[in-house]
Amino acid sequence: MASSERSPTEDAEDSRFDRLRSKLRLLYHGQSAKALRFQTVILLVDLAIIAFFIATPLLRETETFLWIDYSIAAILAIDLIARGLATTHPLRWLRQLPVIIDIFILITLLAPTWLFNLGFLRILRLWTLSRSSMVWRPLEKRGLSEFRDTIQAVINLLVFIFVVTGFVYTAFARRDSGIAGYVDALYFTVTTMTTTGFGDIVLPGTFGKLVSVVVMIVGISLFVRLAQLIFRPAKVNFPCPQCGLHRHEPDAVHCKACGHLLNIPDEGQG
Repeated sequence: MASSERSPTEDAEDSRFDRLRSKLRLLYHGQSAKALRFQTVILLVDLAIIAFFIATPLLRETETFLWIDYSIAAILAIDLIARGLATTHPLRWLRQLPVIIDIFILITLLAPTWLFNLGFLRILRLWTLSRSSMVWRPLEKRGLSEFRDTIQAVINLLVFIFVVTGFVYTAFARRDSGIAGYVDALYFTVTTMTTTGFGDIVLPGTFGKLVSVVVMIVGISLFVRLAQLIFRPAKVNFPCPQCGLHRHEPDAVHCKACGHLLNIPDEGQG
């Protein structure tokens, strides 16, 4: 009968691995001063990476582009591995949409020449970042959680603008469309989605017209959503004891989902 006993070396390795996972979990999800400093650094690095993604069309022809590209690929790979180790259920974490998008972005960074036409999708990193609790935790600590939906709507709008701009630049630049550079693509996107299109830049062909229609429909929807969040009264975050619904009107007496009596504390009340 084979022995099932583990060697001291294997136990020590497992112990070190478990300590590493625990340490990463505390850094990524903890509330200590050290964890908050770490999360701030990660957030600033992410914002710098997103700025590079936005400026990629302008930097692609420079000599240092590939060096920066591969450096960011290494940083993103390390961050993904660390976040995977920090999670309690790695397989479930891998199936989440933001993680799948980050893995796709990493692939485009590792093969910038082959996947040149998909590079504009890297800006989706801003969207995946907005799904992280590290972004919203500072707002919650300062009692500003009611602005979360508005900020998320602004981020969604910005992501859409830059994704469409990158797509238009990739698909139509240097063709008979009046788009000679990235700024022209951005100008077309903004004027089209706000339906103020001045007509000086028009995408050619049936495909170009369909792209313009989609940009107008989605752009207007995002603008309307943002306007609703700005001008409607902010909702409060209070879990219903009966059904668990979190978002309620400030003066709600009953839960709109199940009708349970609510006791939402007034602002400033403990």
